[in-house]
Amino acid sequence: MIDDELYAQVTAWIANDPDEADRAELAQLLLAASESGTGDQAEKAAAELADRFASRLEFGTAGLRGAIGAGPNRMNRAVVRGTTAALARWLLYIDPAAAQAGVAIGCDARHRSDQFAQEAARVLAGAGIVVHLLPPQEPTPLLAFAVGYLRAAAGIMITASHNPPTDNGYKLYLSDGAQIVPPADLEIEAAIRSLGPLSQVPVAAADSPLIIQHGDQIASAYLDAICAVSPAPKGSAWLRFIYTPLHGVAGDLALRAFEQAGFPPPDVV
Repeated sequence: MIDDELYAQVTAWIANDPDEADRAELAQLLLAASESGTGDQAEKAAAELADRFASRLEFGTAGLRGAIGAGPNRMNRAVVRGTTAALARWLLYIDPAAAQAGVAIGCDARHRSDQFAQEAARVLAGAGIVVHLLPPQEPTPLLAFAVGYLRAAAGIMITASHNPPTDNGYKLYLSDGAQIVPPADLEIEAAIRSLGPLSQVPVAAADSPLIIQHGDQIASAYLDAICAVSPAPKGSAWLRFIYTPLHGVAGDLALRAFEQAGFPPPDVV
């Protein structure tokens, strides 16, 4: 049901994919698409593989976003590894001091976000770059704050913002704490395209001394900063707020902010 070119692409990707579950997912699709006489099942598997390998997720001003799954046109560990390896090469090219300044990494609660954050951290450390790993399931503004607070060279946030729950993404912030803008995105995209086999990317151990596991100190500093500029005015005890984190991860931090700034607690929906 699939042609030789697609078959070669899939098998080559499987050989370089660092994730066992993703390799198995592609192998199962390949088996289903290659079997003769299975009708709709084979057609669906072939169509799925064709879509996953029709292109690859491109790096732009929004970073990467896409459906979670195996293959170059999906969000997975292999794509995160390649993107981060290219980012490391680009950062060290534009400023060798980035190795010591480091990169801050945060993630939300989307499926596999913590796994992708760990993958990015290990690749950066493998390139000799210090990593500041924030606690999992924190909101994006905390990562943006952390870049400036830590004086990091860049920041990575694993999130897909408002995308459907089947998606995930990879946002990049530079040393000013703002999301990347041209031409940085185009330069990183070019570095991704020139990257060799993923099997040749150096990857550090999870307990590498270059990976600094941060606790609550960054969140505390963030709350100190925002509460200092937005304290509750006198006589504000009568104010009433309704707050919902919906499917986000800012709930705990928001409640701490209300309390620290001196506002009455909100009604959480």
